[in-house]
Order: sequence, then C-alpha cells, then structure tokens
Amino acid sequence: MKLVLVLSSLFILLIVLGLWAFWLEPSSFITTSTDIKLRQWPASCNGIKIVVLSDLHVGSPYNGIDNLAKVVAATNAIHPDLILLAGDYVIHEVMGGTFVKPEPIAQELKKLTAKLGVYAVLGNHDWWYSATRVQAAFQHEGIRLLDNAALPIKNGSCDFWLAGIGDYWMGQHDTDKALRAIPDTATIIAFTHNPDIFYELPNRIAMTFAGHTHGGQVNLPLLGRLIVPSRYGQKFATGYISEGSGD
Repeated sequence: MKLVLVLSSLFILLIVLGLWAFWLEPSSFITTSTDIKLRQWPASCNGIKIVVLSDLHVGSPYNGIDNLAKVVAATNAIHPDLILLAGDYVIHEVMGGTFVKPEPIAQELKKLTAKLGVYAVLGNHDWWYSATRVQAAFQHEGIRLLDNAALPIKNGSCDFWLAGIGDYWMGQHDTDKALRAIPDTATIIAFTHNPDIFYELPNRIAMTFAGHTHGGQVNLPLLGRLIVPSRYGQKFATGYISEGSGD
C-alpha cells in the first residue's frame, strides 16, 4: 500500500512538473528591471535604459511567432534607449516544439524600436542550425549583427562604445578583434551569448551582458537550479555579478 502511494505521488509530481515545464513556463514572460551603477561610466549617460533579450528559442513548446510578437510589444512598451539581442533565436528538433525558420523570426524582431539602435550577436543554437542563414535573415531586415566588432554609440553628450563578442561555446569569440578599434580611454559596454567568457575579458569593459544559462535550464520549485549550462556551475546562472575592480 505504501509503495502504491509513493508511486502515485511520484506520478502526480511528474505530471505537475511536466505541465509547469512545457506549458506554464514557456508561456510566461516577466520583465526584470535592475538599476546598475558603474564606476567606468560617464555621468552624461546616466539613466540610459538597456533591454537585453536572449534565448528566445522561437519554436520551442508554446513559444511560436505569436509569443515572440508579445515579447516584442512588451519590449517596445518599455521605451528602451538600446536593445541588445544576445543570441539563440532558433531551436531545432525540440520535443513538443515546431521549428520556425530564422526569416520570420527576424521579421518580427525588426519591429523592435530603440533610439540608440537594436544590435545582435549569435548563440550556439544559431550556429548549430546555420549561422549563415540566421545572419542573412537579420541583415535582410536591417538588424545589425556585431560579430567580434564594435561601434560608437552617441546621444547628445553621452558617448560610449558597444562591442559584440562571438559565442564562447562555439569558439567564435575574438575579444581582441572586437575591441581593436576602440580608443583606450573609451567607455565600453559589451554583449555576448555565453557568460563563461567573463573571466577572459579585460577590465577596460565597464559592463558585459550575456544569456545562455536560462537562469538554470532545469530550475524546479524547492529543488532550485539542477542544470546550468556553464563550466562555472551556478555562478553565472542569473542576475547581476560584480567582482574585484570591475563590474
């Protein structure tokens, strides 16, 4: 009798976790706002609003183009100054999902608006599918990809550089190339897909944004983050991290 009760409880638990993982979690969208103060940051740029979108994985369960449209609308409603797209737009052969080509994804992301621009890097899933095709789709829609490249961002007296660094997991990162054109005295904001590169970045970068970890790819109530795709475990799973003399 006790064995039957235990097995029944486990069965019910698996059903609940399955519903949570494949229905509730993918269909939820939460906007998190964090005020960050950086030592290496010009006062003229104070108050700038940056939105980071990563691991959209359009085509995963309950996460099609219609859901992406909601994300785009919610992002535009925030009225960001700058939007950074940190990779993994596609997902291929996922259980319970329906593959979505990069072209309609790029068409929807094109609707994002920010006065200082919308910029993107690729993630490992984009490379696994076809980096060439994802790049072509983005370029066709006018979304600027920063592949180990940088450009100056100016808004009145606010002046800094934005650097995009290739995916660390896929060996596409070249930090030296990404920063090569940036003056030594310039303020730098960087973004990439995989946070495992953080310890290899120079201190001259004021802030680096990344995605990839999903806040823990298996993150269960009470049990916590059981799986985090990072060599540093839960170190870069979620949140804002500041260490040493850098941010």
